[in-house]
Amino acid sequence: MTNAALIPTVTAETPVRVRFCPSPTGTPHVGLIRTALFNWAYARHTGGKMIFRIEDTDAKRDSEESYNQLLDALKWLGITWEEGVEVGGPHEPYRQSQRGEIYSDVIAKLLEGGHAYESYSTPEEVEDRHKAAGRDVKLGYDNFDRDLTAEQIAAFKAEGRQPALRLRMPDEDITFNDLVRGEITFKAGSVPDYAIVRPNGAPLYTLVNPVDDALMGITHVLRGEDLLSSTPRQVALYKALYEIGVAEYMPLFGHLPYVMGAGNKKLSKRDPESSLFLHRDRGFIPEGLLNYLSLLGWSLSADEDIFTVDQLVENFDIHDVLGNPARFDIKKAEAINGTHVRMLEGTDFRNRLVPYLQAAGLVGETLTDRENEILTEAAPLVQERITLLGEAPEMISFLFKKDDGVDVADDARKGMPENLSEVLEAAVAALEAVTDWTAEDIQTALKSALVEGLGIKPRFAFGPVRTALSGRKVSPPLFESMVILGKESSLTRLRAFKG
Repeated sequence: MTNAALIPTVTAETPVRVRFCPSPTGTPHVGLIRTALFNWAYARHTGGKMIFRIEDTDAKRDSEESYNQLLDALKWLGITWEEGVEVGGPHEPYRQSQRGEIYSDVIAKLLEGGHAYESYSTPEEVEDRHKAAGRDVKLGYDNFDRDLTAEQIAAFKAEGRQPALRLRMPDEDITFNDLVRGEITFKAGSVPDYAIVRPNGAPLYTLVNPVDDALMGITHVLRGEDLLSSTPRQVALYKALYEIGVAEYMPLFGHLPYVMGAGNKKLSKRDPESSLFLHRDRGFIPEGLLNYLSLLGWSLSADEDIFTVDQLVENFDIHDVLGNPARFDIKKAEAINGTHVRMLEGTDFRNRLVPYLQAAGLVGETLTDRENEILTEAAPLVQERITLLGEAPEMISFLFKKDDGVDVADDARKGMPENLSEVLEAAVAALEAVTDWTAEDIQTALKSALVEGLGIKPRFAFGPVRTALSGRKVSPPLFESMVILGKESSLTRLRAFKG
């Protein structure tokens, strides 16, 4: 084995090349996307390149649906890449399932160079040997096949056994400097020789991932902390790949902190808050979600939680990422998203509401002129009042409904005064007399009729009117909403309302 110190490594002058290489299984989760974000931000910050490849060697679990969801997720968030699937590049193909010939060539060179060997032991045999020697069976493979004689190999072949291929791990400590965690050492013998090719000849992730990194010139391997234990395997394989002329240098490794969920447990794919698309469906916007995800292990400064994507790119450095676990706090995420919602330009905010109104069945695929008019006038009334775009349909649905289609919530009916009919009659009479249908004149007329005329306290006076128009106890500003509805609809709803 080549001494690690003799292998060239990445320097400050080496152009940065990072990669995002998920397996297309399941739906994208926030931990995965945080990894993509940090790689992307570091590439942008350094003027480097991000490579997006797909590790789809597990035919039983991988799916095209999941692949398309990954593309959808990155596209929605605005995370782009210079090389990879869909865009091409000098190292095509970028899907592992299409790179079989490349791996076969590397495997042959590893065998020829003595870096890999055939292993015939079954898991049961390994376990039996551990038990016979009084060792813990959890130690895994025992390196038994390292030095098989020609006679032993011939006997196994005669039995019809097909060998796996294993990498010959070095007999010295493996040390590397983690960009997040500092120097890490794995003692000699703590990592057994590991399988890189299945008995059926299919290469394993443990081989193809480092091989692709080497061939694609990846300089920084930035990935989740859960993969830290596999890094000595990668370092050992890189040494071998360098010796056979596949790798030019040893990349730098940085392991990003765990994302924790409720109860300080690692956020699971099964946890609802881990689902990226659930957050999108609820009304997170890319700017808000990217801001929050970047806080899961990094910060702009001690007192700045709100920043733009441009500020993230300008300031992000992998060396500033913290090693401690980061907790996904949905309330904080929503609050940050709300701030970014309020930062949106008015027309942009209005247009982003359309898919949520469509999903709620309030408008069709194409908005009518009247629906466009309502939305344009209503959007400013809710922009300061919501944290998620998905909250808007419930707040403004009454503006899109027909006058006889307003549903009245139970809690809104409960608060009606005993003299409801008198209040409604007074409101109708006052509003019928309004000639200039503006928010100011509507307010003046209702205040005169209900507060001054009937002696109702201001905070109770307009409740029945609000419920008659919207069906809710709480709505966007009442008088502005009445302007949007128009005089005729407002009066029709007031006349029809029964407590």
